[in-house]
Amino acid sequence: MNEVATVAYGSTKFSDDDISVEDILLSTTKSLFDQTPNLSQNDIDTVLVSTNENGQYLGPILSELSGIKPNISHKIENLCSSGASSIVSAYSYIASGLSDTVLVVGADRYDSPGRLLEWDDARGEYTNPIFWASLFTKSYKRKFNLSEEELAIVSAKNHKNAIDNPNAYSNKAYTIPEIMNSKQITADLRLLDCSKPCTGGSAILMTSKELSKKFTDAPVWIKGIGQKTTSAGFTKNNDLTELESTKIASIDSFNMAKMSPNDIDVAEIHDAFSICEIMELEDIGFTKKGKGAEYVRTLFNTEDKKINPRGGLIGSGHPLGATGIAQTIEITQQLQNNAGKKQISNAKSGLVHNMSAAATSSAVIILES
Repeated sequence: MNEVATVAYGSTKFSDDDISVEDILLSTTKSLFDQTPNLSQNDIDTVLVSTNENGQYLGPILSELSGIKPNISHKIENLCSSGASSIVSAYSYIASGLSDTVLVVGADRYDSPGRLLEWDDARGEYTNPIFWASLFTKSYKRKFNLSEEELAIVSAKNHKNAIDNPNAYSNKAYTIPEIMNSKQITADLRLLDCSKPCTGGSAILMTSKELSKKFTDAPVWIKGIGQKTTSAGFTKNNDLTELESTKIASIDSFNMAKMSPNDIDVAEIHDAFSICEIMELEDIGFTKKGKGAEYVRTLFNTEDKKINPRGGLIGSGHPLGATGIAQTIEITQQLQNNAGKKQISNAKSGLVHNMSAAATSSAVIILES
């Protein structure tokens, strides 16, 4: 099986811009080409587009707009974890030998149809994701005595980290009282507990080991992958204080990489809402159950950027199809010692966690320099 590397990347700034997904995909691809001097259109044999946009044939459309004539080109949609799913697909193409160089481009708009899962009738009228997040929050509060302040610290940390991310939607730090006094959306969540659907794109170039040297002196290797889908309807969850798919995907990824949570220097995890980061830290294995809030408080107080150094989804914004790719770009930059003001000292290994629809599906990717 071929080894697989991430070697180059490009992004747009995440914003409220009212532009087409096709335009976002093209400008994101141009950004990657502009930053990769040795790359030509002829080098790419697969183009994968990660988006929840309803438009058809977007892989071939992007290929034509970019002057690429790939062997393989198609769209991948998996709600909020479309990006990670696309990266896993690219890995599979290269590892199997079907492709040597894969361009993965993710893009969505602020009004993406992927924000709502219409199929899940069990949600009734509560189709907006904030309602499942509210159920998680209420259940976790009851079981582990989580305070409003502890919840607010997640948002405060990630908004602060986002200030050093030039592509982030947010560029403002918020105090804990400001977060706790932001607009009440449900009984348990406020406006600043939520990630922001927005417009944006991210692109990453992945290659086999043999071709990686052409594009970079510092390839980053994918060492572990775990994926799990438990259902489509979130009401199938047995326990609303844990994310079963995340636990299973994490175990599989660590087993494949022959690593443990203690080996990870930096991680990008899917904080669609503040409660998600707390639960994910526990279910990935960074801390014990019920201790996630304490872990976040320590990071915040020590200004440690190990978790979500780019600001997470809460600080960076969440253009659905681009998110998992943006997370992977951040870890790649960290392991190349190329993350600027966000840089973690001596980062050698990193983790990406991307999930969909109340963690009814999760993907975990481990990378190493």
